[in-house]
Amino acid sequence: MSRERLLKLFLILAGTVCLAVYPLVVLWPSGWDWGQEGRHYLHMILVVYAVLGVFLILAARDPAAHRSLLLFTAWSSAAHGALMAGQSLLLEGQHWHLTGDVPAMWFLALGLAVLMPRREPAGLAGRDAVYLAGS
Repeated sequence: MSRERLLKLFLILAGTVCLAVYPLVVLWPSGWDWGQEGRHYLHMILVVYAVLGVFLILAARDPAAHRSLLLFTAWSSAAHGALMAGQSLLLEGQHWHLTGDVPAMWFLALGLAVLMPRREPAGLAGRDAVYLAGS
């Protein structure tokens, strides 16, 4: 299977998981719900991940055209996962996140890092491509 095909499948899987965060919170709260008082935090993060999920699925059509979205997703997921890992270790009763949402964030970050579409060579982009086509 080609790298691009793997990336497309990975994006569809990742987008689907992002859309499934709410069911994961309901089915496995110790691994996905941080138990904050009130539900404002949960509702905000659910909306963010639902939108990200839709955009990751859409990006699967042409990953190279959405490279900046994929880079943002990879880096923000790595940072989010690192922060949550620290909080899981420091906050009482939050250790199960090390088996739930923390590895999910790192899986997303690492998967995108490994499968990230390559940049076009600078010499063939923009002005040079027009020049070559006109020759």
